[in-house]
Amino acid sequence: MDTKPFTSGLSENAVLVTRVADRQWHALDDDLVVGRGHAQHRPDGRLFVSIDAWHDAAFDRLAEAMLAELPAPLYTLVDEADAELTAGWRRAGFTVRRREWEYVVPTDPRVTGLEEVLPPAGVTIVPAGQADESLLRAVDRAIRDEVEATVGWHSMPAEVIPCREGDTVVDPSKYAVAAAPDHYLGLIRVVTVKRPRIGLLAVRAGEQRRGIARALLAHALGTLHRSGCTTAWTEVQESNQAASALFEGIGARPTSSNLELVR
Repeated sequence: MDTKPFTSGLSENAVLVTRVADRQWHALDDDLVVGRGHAQHRPDGRLFVSIDAWHDAAFDRLAEAMLAELPAPLYTLVDEADAELTAGWRRAGFTVRRREWEYVVPTDPRVTGLEEVLPPAGVTIVPAGQADESLLRAVDRAIRDEVEATVGWHSMPAEVIPCREGDTVVDPSKYAVAAAPDHYLGLIRVVTVKRPRIGLLAVRAGEQRRGIARALLAHALGTLHRSGCTTAWTEVQESNQAASALFEGIGARPTSSNLELVR
């Protein structure tokens, strides 16, 4: 456990920053916890940090202590509407790397216009929970390699759901896939925590522009609608015009934006 004093003016006592566990810090003011910091590797290997603090002084002291111990580069994700938090990270030397729009997505096929959408000839949609795990992992790996070789996987929405180290398939039961007779062409992952989230929608590079992504989306949203969910949500990077067009074309609307910052 590491404890470092910092005089903040919050009280007559010094603010202490304490590393309470691996990659976890607390800021204490007169034995009261006034801030918490945390660092975690995302599945893509990047190290993300977060701080929740009562005061700017506690935030700044936590950031100083964390940055002194953690290897660069470091990333964080903030709601763009939270000007105070964004300013705190800027004081710590972080800069804006990209913007993600959060979309609310309707599920009713009469609203989305996906009611009559079918996959192209020779392609079938395998529902979530029924995919062959080895073929699923193969298409996931192939898609990630294709993205990494072009725009880079870091351009995809940040993956926040924990999984085993080195494993990129979060939970095989959460994926529906587009299948050819002996291999998979694309996938969609929907995970429900508080509400359904479309965390990944991707198709092999050589199979794009055939309507496969649209068919996967039609299947996933139709399944959610039949289960009683009226909306889902997803994130799209601002520069991904194809994804924005796909979702806005079915009636999805942006409701907020997140900034990914890097130092």
